[in-house]
Amino acid sequence: MKYFFQDTNQDAASIREEILKYRSTFLMNDKERAIFLELPEGCRIRENAKIFAPSKFKCGTNVWIGEGAILDAQGGLEIGNFCQIGLYVMIWSHSSHKQALAGETTISRDKITYTPTKIGNNCFIAGHSVISAGVTIGNNVIIAPMSFVDRDLPDNSVFSNNRKMREMERKIDSLEKELMLIKAKL
Repeated sequence: MKYFFQDTNQDAASIREEILKYRSTFLMNDKERAIFLELPEGCRIRENAKIFAPSKFKCGTNVWIGEGAILDAQGGLEIGNFCQIGLYVMIWSHSSHKQALAGETTISRDKITYTPTKIGNNCFIAGHSVISAGVTIGNNVIIAPMSFVDRDLPDNSVFSNNRKMREMERKIDSLEKELMLIKAKL
């Protein structure tokens, strides 16, 4: 009786190796797990967080990756220094929707698109947020909880899908413009 599926396919072998690697980290603390997964100096990674295609993942120093986060580096993923990736955040660098619509799921990878995703330095991505493939996030960016980011974000910005937070951002922008006009008159 065989207990493990024996597949000669190289993809299956690398997936199996990745699964076993992550399973072996369950009794480690955040720092030990980061060292074991060969993340740079000062990084910490919580349990159940996963990095798909770690060979295509470029991680800065002092990055904290929250529990259950999914970092998809299949299309290339770069995260800058001093970033915090919240609990259950999903960051994508590929999309297989065209494959599904063509009825080719598990049959062909021809319709999967791979697009690099980049996150700058000093970013905070709050829990349960999703970053789409191909998005570039600048430096010093805050992403509010449960946000869906499907566009590039400039340096020093705050992003939210929450209507109330967007209204507050507009009010702050208006006040800043008003202040600049007052200063210009002085």
